[in-house]
Amino acid sequence: MNSILSIIIPCFNSEATLEATLYSVLNQNYNDWEAIIVNDGSPDNLETIALNWTKKDERFKYYKKNNGGLGSARNFGIEKATGSYILPLDSDNKVRPEFAKEAVAIMDAQKEVGVVYGNSMYFGEKDGLWNVGAFDEYKILRSNYIDACAVVRKSLFDSIGGYEEDLPHQGHEDWDFWLSVMKTEYRFHYLKEVTFDYRVSNNSMIKSFDKEMLEKNINFIKRKHYELYLKAYPNLFNENTRLKKQLSVSIEKVIINKMKRIFK
Repeated sequence: MNSILSIIIPCFNSEATLEATLYSVLNQNYNDWEAIIVNDGSPDNLETIALNWTKKDERFKYYKKNNGGLGSARNFGIEKATGSYILPLDSDNKVRPEFAKEAVAIMDAQKEVGVVYGNSMYFGEKDGLWNVGAFDEYKILRSNYIDACAVVRKSLFDSIGGYEEDLPHQGHEDWDFWLSVMKTEYRFHYLKEVTFDYRVSNNSMIKSFDKEMLEKNINFIKRKHYELYLKAYPNLFNENTRLKKQLSVSIEKVIINKMKRIFK
């Protein structure tokens, strides 16, 4: 029988954090899963850690490949997956015990749901709650605000073609994928609870971006998904016009009231 949930864990220089990530997988309040650990050509000793876990529990599976980047490593793991649902989990983060159980129950019951995501708790070099919020198509068109740590139907990856591997720079694979999901019939489901713990590090990939790198990725993504932006433009234009008119009327009323008080 196939596992219901396949947890994909891409790894690169993850020796210091992988142990905690795998403990969180094992400590879920959910048993029907497989965890696919993908060594993306890492030069450290993460292989020893991963192989020890495959001996502890046969649901942990380990693969090693030449370095190809985050999107490539995730896609490699998804291709190996046997589950109906996919949970990408970065090798420095930790999944919460109830997330998989709740997400799978929602997706089993609601066939129109393609993605289940929730809030996160920061740890490491920053702490506090990351309150993600309900899905907002205009917000995500502006920039990404949903982490990859979400439960997604495998059929979505199959139809979309997985994560983009040709971005100018690694770091916006999640955003690109969510925009691709928006083009399908599936919807996003937001859980108003903490579903995973997000490690904050000053050495993270995205913090290495300079302005030029960021602009190249943004331009790539907006060209690829231009039809979403064209579709959203009329509504945004009309709303902007309405708000300007409303603001103008409000300012006019304020001025009139002030004049009345002056000349009273």
